[in-house]
Amino acid sequence: MNTARIIIIAKEPRPGLAKTRLIPALGAQGAAELADRLLHHVVTQALAADVGPVELCVTPDRRADYWHHWHHWHDNDRIELTEQCHGDLGHRMATAAQQGLASGRPVMLIGTDCPQLEAPRLKTMAAALMKQDACLCPVLDGGYSLLGLRRFNPLLFSDIPWSSDQVMALTRDRLKQLGWVWHESEPLWDLDEPEDLARLKHYPPLSGGSI
Repeated sequence: MNTARIIIIAKEPRPGLAKTRLIPALGAQGAAELADRLLHHVVTQALAADVGPVELCVTPDRRADYWHHWHHWHDNDRIELTEQCHGDLGHRMATAAQQGLASGRPVMLIGTDCPQLEAPRLKTMAAALMKQDACLCPVLDGGYSLLGLRRFNPLLFSDIPWSSDQVMALTRDRLKQLGWVWHESEPLWDLDEPEDLARLKHYPPLSGGSI
């Protein structure tokens, strides 16, 4: 299947930079190690979904030493490694979406915090996107873990209080304003706060060690 471009919005899992809300529970190093496992998990699932190109859109610097070990995938054309622009999350996502859509395929923007975004679900969402203007995977904290688009409109990215419980509701309102038709999955869970860590027992590869 070659139906959608998956764009993974990723932050370098550097201590003190990644998963900072988990630092009280895991420490800076532990939070960074979990962020690294989450990133490997989502990249593996995106490749396994095999719905189209996979782009790893990173911050703060794709030239950092950390990204060198991704070159075995990048050099084999399995992953395109790009860098996020400057600005807030909305601007960075909007830019990635607009650039991705310019390649002629629908795009699915995903983060790295939701282990439930596994290959079968990504396939399902890509198939749904072929019949809709957009698709979304809501998460229980009021945000979303996946946004799929067949076309671009900046309304979906501007004046959104990111990392709040209003993100999904506001995005639905914006889609209604645009008159777009969209598909939603059932609500998923992600890993943002210390209380979310209990869910890791359902995903042994993420609870310790490396993938």
